[in-house]
Amino acid sequence: MQSTSQPILKDLVLIGGGHSHVAVIKSFGMKPMPGVRLTIISRDVHTPYSGMLPGYVAGHYQFDEVHIDLRPLAQFAGARLYHDEALRIDKKNKTVICKSRPAVPYDVLSINIGSTPQIGNISGAAEFAVAVKPISQFVDRWKRFLDRLAAQTSPCKICVVGAGAAGVELILSIQFRLKKMFEELGRNSVELSYHLVSKSEQIMPSFPSAVADRFDTILHERGVIVHRGVEATEACDGKLILSNGDHLDADETFFVTAASAAPWLIESGFDVDENGFVKVNDTLEILSHPNIFAAGDAA
Repeated sequence: MQSTSQPILKDLVLIGGGHSHVAVIKSFGMKPMPGVRLTIISRDVHTPYSGMLPGYVAGHYQFDEVHIDLRPLAQFAGARLYHDEALRIDKKNKTVICKSRPAVPYDVLSINIGSTPQIGNISGAAEFAVAVKPISQFVDRWKRFLDRLAAQTSPCKICVVGAGAAGVELILSIQFRLKKMFEELGRNSVELSYHLVSKSEQIMPSFPSAVADRFDTILHERGVIVHRGVEATEACDGKLILSNGDHLDADETFFVTAASAAPWLIESGFDVDENGFVKVNDTLEILSHPNIFAAGDAA
């Protein structure tokens, strides 16, 4: 743990509690840098491990097993932990502008804040559907959905938009969890129906056709209806409207589509690609701004 008697010579600031930053915080605690003050700014105190999300949805893991509590980790590293959201970077004054607290100065800055699906152009999606990322918002919505479903007596229809590997994995995980849940409640899982919306004719288009064909068979065997070559154009209360004009009944809709970076990365003047992700070099330093780094889905 860092000694509090050392004079502060440099401020190292981490925005976000992603996997890369968790490793940095742990390393800092094990081998502190004299004169360096570590500050973590994170919207979520419990940072999720995305690789375990399908297992969490399926009921294989509990909340604490798929999340890292940043508080004891920050304490171990002797770091300041600000439970807040970064809004932009003031590069001229070398400060992080936050939503709820005064600006945080930095000498070296790292950004590891993940990404969000591109659903802003889909009418009603923000109100009547939920994107898998940010994961913290998804987890809250998922808990509420399970509670609502347990009390619901009418049939339930679930839609997943996005038929890449993540979307296929999610809908199968949801089906596994709900089937078990209905068995425990003494109800018939035939009351549940599942729809997967695929932009391409083939699901999992980035995978070999043999892999996609195998999962096509699995989805068919498990009664998942796949809508091919269409996109979601609008989400409303109890409905999902597709580009071919079909209206799907939807008690809950989950989006697992192409991701984009946080808008404030562009607004902060960083050099980004067509999806808003920051351009970095081999050491993860942002090309256009020395001493600022980006990792994970932000880069």
